Amino acid sequence: MPLIRPSNDHDLSAITAIYQHHVLTGTGTFEMTPPTHEEMQLRRADVLSKQMPYLVLEHQGAVVGFCYCNWFKPRPAYRFSAEDSIYLAPMAAGKGWGRLLLNELMASAQRAGIRKLIAVIGDSTNHASIGLHTAAGFRHVGVLTDCGWKFDRWLDVVLMECPLDAGSALPAPQSAG
Repeated sequence: MPLIRPSNDHDLSAITAIYQHHVLTGTGTFEMTPPTHEEMQLRRADVLSKQMPYLVLEHQGAVVGFCYCNWFKPRPAYRFSAEDSIYLAPMAAGKGWGRLLLNELMASAQRAGIRKLIAVIGDSTNHASIGLHTAAGFRHVGVLTDCGWKFDRWLDVVLMECPLDAGSALPAPQSAG
């Protein structure tokens, strides 16, 4: 059984390799050039500086997946809505581990004060990610058609959302600004 835990600096090489694979072979991310280890380190530090979860999935001592969430947009008004990101190594796909990882991310995000998670899924034919999010309780809220160009074709973006805990039914905490 895999272990899900908070990421640490020692995980960055595996995280970078997993993400580089998706950049080079998939349409779930619209990045064209794989980020360096140093860039991934900066991105992780940004997430952690906002007290947001950045988790890894470990199997037999190796990191085979990672996920995190970050503010949906950079302005402070978005601090209760976060975009999730989840990536698995090819050998980890199709085992149900993505669902375990997303479930733990949702629980961690809720503990961090997030009220809504937003999935911004690259490519409307990305059935694995759409199915994963649907199974976790996300609902479809829209499609941005033909807004990305990768691998010599136009790609859609699928938008999904999932309220956490009471969502917007309760006011934001008083100390939240």
